[in-house]
Amino acid sequence: MPSTGGPLDGRSVVVTRSREQASTLVAALSALGATTVELPVIATADPADGGDALAAAATRLAAGAYRWVAVTSTNAAARTLAALAGRPVPDGLHWAAVGTATAGALRDAGLRVDLVPVTATGAGLAGAFPAPGHPGDAVLLPRAETVGGDLADGLRARGWEVDEVVAYRTVAGAPDPARVAAARAADAVVFTSSSTVDRTIGLLGRGGMPPVVATIGPVTSSSARAAGLRVAAEAGEPTIEGLVAAVVAALDGDRPPRPRP
Repeated sequence: MPSTGGPLDGRSVVVTRSREQASTLVAALSALGATTVELPVIATADPADGGDALAAAATRLAAGAYRWVAVTSTNAAARTLAALAGRPVPDGLHWAAVGTATAGALRDAGLRVDLVPVTATGAGLAGAFPAPGHPGDAVLLPRAETVGGDLADGLRARGWEVDEVVAYRTVAGAPDPARVAAARAADAVVFTSSSTVDRTIGLLGRGGMPPVVATIGPVTSSSARAAGLRVAAEAGEPTIEGLVAAVVAALDGDRPPRPRP
């Protein structure tokens, strides 16, 4: 890559997102001069029921069965909207999103997002949720197959009926050996979710991890530390822009890049 004069010139950064989600982060890092190594350690797949439960929930959603939809990821947003298949939803329906990226995916579909918590976690969203207006008021929670219970438990504790529906599964990706080798020689690795941490360690080996680890937020940082990694930088806000800024700060443009084998 020709030099851009950017703060990441001469540095290589591993992006562990799925192929479908990597492009924005890759473009942002490349614009600052980084060589990116795309290492799709995870992929998204249909739920075990083929999406039947989500399809049924979308029909209930269009019919007015829920007061709120709480969305925790761009994958959940995309799959819920696909299940709606263009059907309108009641005017009084409210949408909540855990973070700005998820909120953006909903807004891009023309929806008004009524709640985005300051702390972009399930617990943060549950804590920011209003109390139900009537007994039996329900929230639809389309989610990954495996997910922590902070949001659902927190909403139930506030008095909401919660309909949890599996919208997708996160499965292991299979990057080719050349990408794995390039990742072992990189200067930094970025994690945007907890699900990428263990899979990346499994592929690279603990001794093959890049020396600088950057994460998108506290939940991912906690997972990385629990796996024995030292987190060098955490995004100040859980966005691609925040993550890229953390990578720049951690790599420090004045420090020489890691020697290549």
